[in-house]
Amino acid sequence: MRIPEETVERIRQSADILEVINDFVSLKKRGSNYIACCPFHNEKTPSFNVNPVRQIYKCFGCGKAGDAVRFIMDIENVGYGEALRYLAKKYGIEIEEQEQTPEELLRQNERESLLIVLNFAKTFFQETLLNTDEGKSIGLSYFRERGFTNPTIEAFELGYTLDQWDALLQEGLRRGYNRDLLEKAGLVLIKEAEAGGRQKVFDRFRGRVMFPIHNVSGRVIAFGARILKTDKSQPKYLNSPETAVYHKSQVLYGIFQAKQAIRQEDVCYLTEGYTDVISLHQAGIRNVVASSGTSLTTEQIRLIARFTPNVTILYDGDAAGIKAALRGLDMVLEEGLNLRLLLLPDGEDPDSYVHKVGAEAFKTYIREHSQDFIDFKARQWLTEAGDNPLKRAEGISDVCVSITKIPDPLKRQTLSQRVAQVFHVSEQTVISEINRLLRKQQDQRQKDSSRQQRSADQSKQQPITPVATSAKNEPSLDDINALLDDFSESTEEFHLPGVVTLPSKSNELIKAAKTPLSYQEEECIRLLMNYGARELEPGITLCQYVLSELHEIEFQTTPFDLMLTLFREAYSRGDILTASDFLNRGANELERSDNTEVQDQTIHLTTPRYEISEGWLKHEIFVPSEEEITILADAAYRNILRIKKMLAEQRMASLQQLLRESGSKSPEEADQLLAEFMHFKRIDIEISSLLGTVISG
Repeated sequence: MRIPEETVERIRQSADILEVINDFVSLKKRGSNYIACCPFHNEKTPSFNVNPVRQIYKCFGCGKAGDAVRFIMDIENVGYGEALRYLAKKYGIEIEEQEQTPEELLRQNERESLLIVLNFAKTFFQETLLNTDEGKSIGLSYFRERGFTNPTIEAFELGYTLDQWDALLQEGLRRGYNRDLLEKAGLVLIKEAEAGGRQKVFDRFRGRVMFPIHNVSGRVIAFGARILKTDKSQPKYLNSPETAVYHKSQVLYGIFQAKQAIRQEDVCYLTEGYTDVISLHQAGIRNVVASSGTSLTTEQIRLIARFTPNVTILYDGDAAGIKAALRGLDMVLEEGLNLRLLLLPDGEDPDSYVHKVGAEAFKTYIREHSQDFIDFKARQWLTEAGDNPLKRAEGISDVCVSITKIPDPLKRQTLSQRVAQVFHVSEQTVISEINRLLRKQQDQRQKDSSRQQRSADQSKQQPITPVATSAKNEPSLDDINALLDDFSESTEEFHLPGVVTLPSKSNELIKAAKTPLSYQEEECIRLLMNYGARELEPGITLCQYVLSELHEIEFQTTPFDLMLTLFREAYSRGDILTASDFLNRGANELERSDNTEVQDQTIHLTTPRYEISEGWLKHEIFVPSEEEITILADAAYRNILRIKKMLAEQRMASLQQLLRESGSKSPEEADQLLAEFMHFKRIDIEISSLLGTVISG
């Protein structure tokens, strides 16, 4: 159902962009804005910028930009309506919508539909746990035995599924969810019928306690399930399959419940299992997540890095725990995080140990026994090597391999000193080994790059489809008269060459397709958007000056042509548009058709990448600013001249082409073309002199 416009506006007014983005990434103040490493692409140096005054964000690395609604759409990969519902829930705003029919549900974005049906399943499992005899006697009893309290069960939304073939399926069908949607969500299985038989449909999870798996924003995206009875024909733990909303390599169990504590404590504890997370959370150690039984992945490490650069891995003290810790070690270092490791006493896991010693003793154990990765690896190698010098050398090389994974050269230098101390060798020996390994890695990268280049060269043999072009309506010479002020008196029509249509999504493609004229059109819109209401002279605003100088001229580049039209329409009504007007238009009208180009360009044109340091002002170092009237007026004047000059040059190029083809024309027509060319040549020279530009004769 459509959300009423007044509700949409209330949501947008309530949503604070700092609060919204802070739920997903840790922001740090820099000047008047906030920065972070971008959550949309991998980077080590922050290029993600948030402006709390304009309530917008922009990444100068990948080009992602928008407001709070757009951020939720991008980070959660949901549609406009679902993003609004998310924000409404966050800010306690009630949305009056009619209950959706099954037909309306089918018309929704598939991802949104899956999230809705997974939420239904979560609620069904919770109600089964608390309100059925089987749920209370088996499921709830199990959680009580683990020591979980009611608040903990509620915080993690734990549940139980009946030991029946189709309890969830039948309830889902009764509620209006179709079978295919339940299957796509990983909740039911469909067994194809044998010859002459009927197709079988049944619940994936039966007779198990349920652990909902949440994404960063708290939406249920999958389930982990543990069987409680002894049945060797079934796995002890059963997880949801990969779906459109669940990719296990990108998810950490407990991240939603832990993210605020991780940010506050500035460290993330990483464990292996669901119950490890829940028990530590209940004990007051809430900055803990689990890899959910899967091997640690790069995507999971980057998810942690959104909230802290510090990770402590907590694993069992047995051989399997040591192996798991070593397996994830280098990946964490490669992502630039600071790593410590902790092995619990043999036979203990985080769940059992915190119950055994209590929360405070557990925290003390972490402080006293966690090790940096050098001490951790050295301990393993020195124990194994004993007096064997070759084994010690192998251990030194292995630790050095881990150091080469660290992207920061200063950290590598500092850690090389630590390795020398631990293994009792010279620092130069360690540095030489690190340099040898780095050279080896560089050689391998070059070989891989050459191999990829050869493959790319082979693929280039395929024909390349040219970029599509589109032409604007052809303006008359009256248009060029207005364009060139008093320079022209000709009455002939002229033709502009085709204009490349700019793509709306990729920032890199936009840059690749830009023409010199498009840069000037962009600069004109930038000046209008940032300074349109500024008076250049008493009673004359920049908007009035620019629009009068560009009377009846149509820009050729998307979306600047549309934005100029909007400025004109508003000015004819006595208004001067600001960035907020374009952002609101982008959110309310263009978002729904996935055309975000106006909004993206608005943010791009109003978000400076750098700010003047306050230290410069402190030391009385003053930098001229275009906000000064004289500088601003000159910028507008020169921008208009450049636009006019480039349009004159376009016409000259068109006339030159016509002159080359003048063999089929009469002498009178050829003379007329030449006279027109010389006319625009004089215009070009005159504007060049005003700009101080030297042109060839």
